[in-house]
Amino acid sequence: MRAAHARGDDAFIAYLTDSGDVAAAIESNVAGALLHMGRTGGGEERSDSEVAWTIGGSPIGYHNAVVRCDASPARAARLVEEWRDELEHRGLPGSWHLSPSMRPAGLADLLLAAGFDDGGDEPAMAADLRAVAEVDVPAVGGLVISPVRDPAALDAYRSVLASGFGEGPPEAEWVAAVFDGAGLHADRPWQHVVGWVGDEPVATVSTFVEGGVAGIYFVCTAPGARGRGIGAAITRAAMDDARAAGCSLAVLGASPMGHAVYRRLGFVDVFGYRLFEWAG
Repeated sequence: MRAAHARGDDAFIAYLTDSGDVAAAIESNVAGALLHMGRTGGGEERSDSEVAWTIGGSPIGYHNAVVRCDASPARAARLVEEWRDELEHRGLPGSWHLSPSMRPAGLADLLLAAGFDDGGDEPAMAADLRAVAEVDVPAVGGLVISPVRDPAALDAYRSVLASGFGEGPPEAEWVAAVFDGAGLHADRPWQHVVGWVGDEPVATVSTFVEGGVAGIYFVCTAPGARGRGIGAAITRAAMDDARAAGCSLAVLGASPMGHAVYRRLGFVDVFGYRLFEWAG
């Protein structure tokens, strides 16, 4: 397997890591994906010149989220309190996805002072989809990757997520319900695939497409099928589909388990999200 930087494309690597446009594209896609899921799940949204958040559409803290903030220090302190009070009032867990564009600079200190837990950094990565064809991914014997277009395929998707993603069955149930509500047609912004070995679903990937950028989410391989290259193969398939749909950039947030895999697929680190969590 060859990563994009093995092509000698140092200029592109520098562009990805230094360009504010790429960072902004990542932030926009993540915000769009979270807000879309919240909306579809019946949540309420606040979006004004200072802050954007979604709440109440999910029982999962990661998805009740602040995704944008641009405020003065005094106003930011109040916004942090308003977000905490909103979560407390609803009895929900929640999160603040702190990213480089958020202002003021002291938001992390304000969140900690308000009682939020620091969940650490998550690498935000990007890849040039024009280079996908030059990245060799070994075939996985018996693996068949197919789109999710009907309730039976969505149930298979849900079962894989429940086996080993995030908060397990509760998150999988909510995610599947949201995607069912969003529609499973080829013209929707969310697209999903399932990897199968024989009759057994073993892997998932979803993409959220907006403005020529494909965000890659819910990458999961069932525990019993890990270590065989399935995660790399299904992620690459999603990248190929996004390129065929006209996207030029793929973005994602990497778990520790997946980071090295994504590097081999041609993704590079652009910045790190810092997740602040409220347990509720």
